Amino acid sequence: MEKVSQPQVFAIDGVIPVIHPSSFVDSSAVVIGDVSIAANCYIGPNVVLRGDMAAIEIGEGSNIQDNCTLHCMTGIPTIVGAWGHIGHGAVVHSAQLDTNVLVGMNAVVMDESFVGKNSVVAAMAFVKTGQQVPANTLVAGIPARVVRELSSQEIEWKKAGTRCYHELVERCKSTLKRVEPLTEKEQNRPALQVNMVAKK
Repeated sequence: MEKVSQPQVFAIDGVIPVIHPSSFVDSSAVVIGDVSIAANCYIGPNVVLRGDMAAIEIGEGSNIQDNCTLHCMTGIPTIVGAWGHIGHGAVVHSAQLDTNVLVGMNAVVMDESFVGKNSVVAAMAFVKTGQQVPANTLVAGIPARVVRELSSQEIEWKKAGTRCYHELVERCKSTLKRVEPLTEKEQNRPALQVNMVAKK
């Protein structure tokens, strides 16, 4: 077994990305320029954080899942607040996400938009340029519209999902290894050490 290689990290114009040592960044992720990743974050496979036009800030305890792209217009940063949860394949571009926001799979959040605290952008939704999403709401559609307010139970469910990624950071740091595949399943195959997400 080999230790997992380091992520692809690049400076531009002399600006070097900042990655807190408690965070996990997958070896296939690309991190460029004015990017700051706070403590206990998970940056998944094939994520691109391209801080070559403006700053990208990833808040503490956030997760950016597989194949996400975060980029910026010239001079307008992209900010993911603490406990952000950015689903597989999403794009966030010069937008600001408040604390505990969930952006669903393959959603797009566009320039100079704002997503309020505890809100959920549904999978495949399109948050248009300059749109203001109120706190504690679910938005969906193209363009995204407010569907309803979220219950306190739903907000706690989202937090539980994010906590699973906090645990995944530790699992990746301690057990993720590059290996040769087996040719068949072994008897007494080990089980994944995953805690269940709290149900709604």
